[in-house]
Amino acid sequence: MRTRSVLIAAAFVIGCELVGLAGSAFTIPAIPTWYASLSKPSFTPPSWLFAPVWTALYALMGMAVYLVWSERKRRKASRAARAALCAFLVQLALNFLWSAAFFGARSPAYGMAVIVLLAIAIASCIALFWRVSKPAAYLMVPYLLWTVVAASLNLAVLLMN
Repeated sequence: MRTRSVLIAAAFVIGCELVGLAGSAFTIPAIPTWYASLSKPSFTPPSWLFAPVWTALYALMGMAVYLVWSERKRRKASRAARAALCAFLVQLALNFLWSAAFFGARSPAYGMAVIVLLAIAIASCIALFWRVSKPAAYLMVPYLLWTVVAASLNLAVLLMN
């Protein structure tokens, strides 16, 4: 990778990480208070696991969107790349919105509605990325899997509280 490409890739990763950081403004204050008071299912991962997993997932997202972005000028990929980049922005907005809905509004019901849309948006994003860059699509798969786990937790919290 050339220096310019590395810097652009790093900017995409940092941008994704900043979205996660922005969402944590809702999450961090709610964890020791509201979230701690909720009944949670036995399959809830330990609290210490969430930050490193999300940090890694945002990094993978950043690399994936960089790969698609870097293909946008190829004649055969330009239209598909534009659609994929738009889908990425939609899922990233929904990702942020989930933190606002679940933790900010302290509503497992709102969170559930958003996370279902998020999972659909991520799956759509993967499908669109596949048409432009298969490695980019693969980089998004762990994010979809973790979101399915998060949706299961969200549903369990909704039903248990």
